[in-house]
Amino acid sequence: MSKHFEDARYYLGRAAEHAKAGVKEELEPLQARVKDLVGADEDEEPEASRLDRLQADLKELEERAEGEAREAIASARERVNAYRGRDAAAEE
Repeated sequence: MSKHFEDARYYLGRAAEHAKAGVKEELEPLQARVKDLVGADEDEEPEASRLDRLQADLKELEERAEGEAREAIASARERVNAYRGRDAAAEE
């Protein structure tokens, strides 16, 4: 690549960095004003992200499914024991 292109690429990169810094500097007062109007404090805990809420919901569903499975197994055991008890009584 020609030295001119290398130089141009370098200076374009620097110009982009300076433009980014300038935009950030210009928007800081506006950002602060919006935060004041909305009442957003940096000390507040951020709202749970969608992923966090989904993970919590999945955990709750998992626990509920485990409980329902345990109840179903206990019910099935009771029915089997009751059935076996009737068969033993019928044999006597």
